[in-house]
Amino acid sequence: MSNSRKDCKGRVLKKGECQRKSDGRYIYQYMDPNGKRKVIYAHDLPELREKEERLIKDQLDGLQCYCQGKTTLNYVFDRYISTKYDLKPHTKAHYIYMYDHCVRNTLGRRFITDIKYSDVKFFYYSLLNDYGLKINSIDTVHTVLHPTFEMAVRDGVIRNNPSDRVMAEIKKSSGKNKGIRHALTLEQQRAFLGFVANSPVYQHWLPMFTVLFGTGCRIGELIGLRWQDLDYANRSISINHTVVYASINNEKRSFHVSTPKTEAGVRSIPMMDAVKKAFQDEYAIQEKIGFNTQIVDGMGGFIFRNKDGQLFCPSVVNRAIRRIYETYNAEEILKAKRAGRRPILLPHFSCHHIRHTFCTRFCENETNLKVIQSIMGHANIETTMDVYAEATECKKQEAIRALENNSDIF
Repeated sequence: MSNSRKDCKGRVLKKGECQRKSDGRYIYQYMDPNGKRKVIYAHDLPELREKEERLIKDQLDGLQCYCQGKTTLNYVFDRYISTKYDLKPHTKAHYIYMYDHCVRNTLGRRFITDIKYSDVKFFYYSLLNDYGLKINSIDTVHTVLHPTFEMAVRDGVIRNNPSDRVMAEIKKSSGKNKGIRHALTLEQQRAFLGFVANSPVYQHWLPMFTVLFGTGCRIGELIGLRWQDLDYANRSISINHTVVYASINNEKRSFHVSTPKTEAGVRSIPMMDAVKKAFQDEYAIQEKIGFNTQIVDGMGGFIFRNKDGQLFCPSVVNRAIRRIYETYNAEEILKAKRAGRRPILLPHFSCHHIRHTFCTRFCENETNLKVIQSIMGHANIETTMDVYAEATECKKQEAIRALENNSDIF
């Protein structure tokens, strides 16, 4: 152990320092504010120590500039994100990705003391109108920018947070809500599942889509479902983890097991008859073709499998949905034309639209918001109320039409 702490000349090396045996070069390893490992190289020890001192001085100078408000927004964000030890790795990686792609080379280069409310507002409008970002994506950018500015306020670097209430103004002026994905109608839901059930090409997707429409699971929760999470005796499904497919710490994208999105995400979902049958059908199929063999972070026994016996990527499931509704729509237009009727067409939708569809169907048949919130795993009751309000609006239209057909109003 003592030899590993000395160089070839017997000089004691400090923590983080080492000498390579291959070429004799000296190395100093350290972690930057983002938790990324960085390395400094030198041909001899004095040169390495000089570079270490320069690094420490640069870090101290950066802190001094920050306290004086002479640093860029980029510096403040890097400082902020390095303090977020409570974030899930894939969430932190997503925040850094969004910041790097949307902010770092634009607003991020400006001094934080020079950024005003109108600058942030113009920046968000630019992302919306010039770069074509959706409201949800801009909301993610705001999710990292607002607390970054807030940290600078608390540190006394700036007096006010220039991003306060900007997102609310953007949503209001653009005439859009909080990015709620509209649910499929009951007619569209039946058309989609019916087409899958009767299609020799897409029939193998039926158990997965039945479970999605019958549980309202997030796609990561569905992918991560294991056979041991099913309780047929009590007719319940335990949602206690999720599987994400993401790049963490600049590594290659891969599967990771994580806790659900929020604490409320850990829940038990009652199992409908159709959902129970879907699980049983999937099990019977896999008894013949083989079960999922993939192990993720020591966890195995996953229910759904692709043709290689591995987990599905969420993007693969969404692409399958798109292929199915495009094929359905093409066939439905021809059938409707021959029959002389209005075609029942399917809109663009994804896995999360299916979750929203389940919640809408639930809201149409249940008035207890706390029950809906619990089964959906919503951390905030407002999320449940947004869906409930939309579902109630549809029911109001149906009620008025029913009244119209049974009233004497001319």
